[in-house]
Amino acid sequence: MCGIWALFGSDECLSVQCLSAMKIAHRGPDAFRFENVNGFTNCCFGFHRLAVVDQLYGMQPIRVKKFPYLWLCYNGEIYNFKQLQKQFGFEYQTLVDGEVILHLYNRGGIEQTASMLDGVFAFILLDTTNRKVFLARDTYGVRPLFKVLTDDGFLGVCSEAKGLINLKHSSSLCPKVEPFLPGHYEVLDLKPSGKVASVELVKFHSYKDEPLHVAWDTVETLPSGFDVETVKSNIRILFENAVRKRLMAHRRIGCLLSGGLDSSLVAAVLLKLMKEINISYSLQTFAIGMENSPDLLAARKVAAHIGSEHHEVIFNSEEGIQAIEDVIFSLETYDITTIRASIGMYLVSKYIRKKTDSVVIFSGEGSDELTQGYIYFHKAPSPEEAAEESERLLKELYLFDVLRADRTTAAHGLELRVPFLDHRFTSYYLSLPAELRIPKNGIEKYLLRQAFEDSNLLPKEILWRPKEAFSDGIASVKKSWFSILQDYIDQQVDDFLLEKAAEKYPFNPPKTKESYYYRQIFEKHYPGQSNWLPHYWMPRWVKATDPSARTLKHYKSATQE
Repeated sequence: MCGIWALFGSDECLSVQCLSAMKIAHRGPDAFRFENVNGFTNCCFGFHRLAVVDQLYGMQPIRVKKFPYLWLCYNGEIYNFKQLQKQFGFEYQTLVDGEVILHLYNRGGIEQTASMLDGVFAFILLDTTNRKVFLARDTYGVRPLFKVLTDDGFLGVCSEAKGLINLKHSSSLCPKVEPFLPGHYEVLDLKPSGKVASVELVKFHSYKDEPLHVAWDTVETLPSGFDVETVKSNIRILFENAVRKRLMAHRRIGCLLSGGLDSSLVAAVLLKLMKEINISYSLQTFAIGMENSPDLLAARKVAAHIGSEHHEVIFNSEEGIQAIEDVIFSLETYDITTIRASIGMYLVSKYIRKKTDSVVIFSGEGSDELTQGYIYFHKAPSPEEAAEESERLLKELYLFDVLRADRTTAAHGLELRVPFLDHRFTSYYLSLPAELRIPKNGIEKYLLRQAFEDSNLLPKEILWRPKEAFSDGIASVKKSWFSILQDYIDQQVDDFLLEKAAEKYPFNPPKTKESYYYRQIFEKHYPGQSNWLPHYWMPRWVKATDPSARTLKHYKSATQE
């Protein structure tokens, strides 16, 4: 995890512009570099570093003697850089995993480069000889990337939008800042003036397709066929492989643990593999909640079962409410459920940074979207429609759960790793027949639970623990985080303001006081940028006016038994 920033064709003094790069300093607390591009006086790179791999030679932009005309700024981890080195005989100059991007590009161009990377990444690659700039982002957008491109060819690129919104430019119109699409790369011509012109935007990978880099994966060809035992075995093998490849780090590894299925599976497999490769320190697991919340109790059981060094972060309603504004500033969104769920994650990340030496943090993001874990999937009209919804959710992860996971951890200089979004694991899971993936016997993620039933990785009551609405998991069913927020915000937003909300905010108008409250804070920090969120996250197939699972009938009946 780090922060990348670059400008091409700036009309303004670069020393003034570089103040914008400091807006993302939290992403890389270990070091900062600002570098002008030789021969292009109005082009520059800014880089905030979190040293996770190659602490000596890991500064960016990366340049190597073999390719003096290539400049690379990237944020991410490339898990197959050693396999690619072995396959193609690359001679690396550093231990930095991202160096492989330079060698792949030199060997076969940008399309082959992006397609062969097994990992998470957002990068800016400059080729001064051929006068090209390339931008690329991983399949699910696990690593963030924003850009601004004006009509006259001024380009700004940054890990977070806040590093671009106050850039100075001669154009009278306010340049439009927008997220760079996951699974795409863009080719831009670099003119002698330092300005650029976009040539093409290409989708290089779709999550349903098996990625090209499977040919050099550490797991050999898996048995085919859809009989349940084969499928369960393949799920276990691929998930374990997804966790194993993410152990690549020179800093301490920890794991978020809510006591739900996803984070518990990640923690259990992670600890098993750390023991196998004799990592010398114990795995720290982290749970957050209010006193005696369901998540804390469940996480305690998991930690005791797997034998992790467990940490509990207890917060009260006042601490949660006080964090709202900082959370919205970090997230760059006004989406209701994203903000609600981010507060706990933001506070636990703050604790990890201040109180421990864990820097690389594993988490269970992506599982709900992939394995149909949301409670509303029980209402899907057919397996096929459930499969389509799962794909839609995965496509939009970068706007919601992946955004939450990245920003809440990056705000405190932590690097998040999400094995459920491993390319090979997700493409295999999505290739399974639709009827295999739906909830069964009133239980969501039935197939995933079944796959690990005989593994003894987790206690049975955790493996089959029903989905908990996040706002209830961290509080109590009697007084949920959802209810606490409603009670507080009801006093902050007048009924009259809500009635006039559509006039004040015509795009994505707030329908509830909570939504209005978040929108006000967002507009304070990011005025006129409401288009960053195309729509609110809402469940399908149910007449919901709020995204909380707490409002769904299935959830109410399940929690009242």
